[in-house]
Amino acid sequence: RMEGHGFYKLPTGTEYRGALWDGMFHGEGELLFPNGSRYRALWHRGIPTQGKFVFADGLEYEEKNWHYCDGYDRRFYTEICSGFKPPGIPQLTNLDPPRTIPEGCYDCGDGFYNPETRVIVDYELRFLRNA
Repeated sequence: RMEGHGFYKLPTGTEYRGALWDGMFHGEGELLFPNGSRYRALWHRGIPTQGKFVFADGLEYEEKNWHYCDGYDRRFYTEICSGFKPPGIPQLTNLDPPRTIPEGCYDCGDGFYNPETRVIVDYELRFLRNA
């Protein structure tokens, strides 16, 4: 069984880096997700006991007093950090400039969905999954 300090890559592309004991995450460790987000935690026998999730853009999730994208403040995180653009220049997504997707398709976060083919592909047009 895995023990000590190391890394483990899951079939989903998520990678764990940190302490291992008896084949489980145990001690300080971090999950690194393919989209760039990460979760740092203190693990006990494979279960996180306390941790912090950080989105790919650097936004840290706050379990209490979470104000990002709530019913009262609809700004994107980049607008919170950098301020609003001048009038007449819309910001339609958090990513600026936004990704270009074909007309009639829908952004899924990891790619886009084409309702005609019922397929989701990544932004480089590689197949991800059927809808």
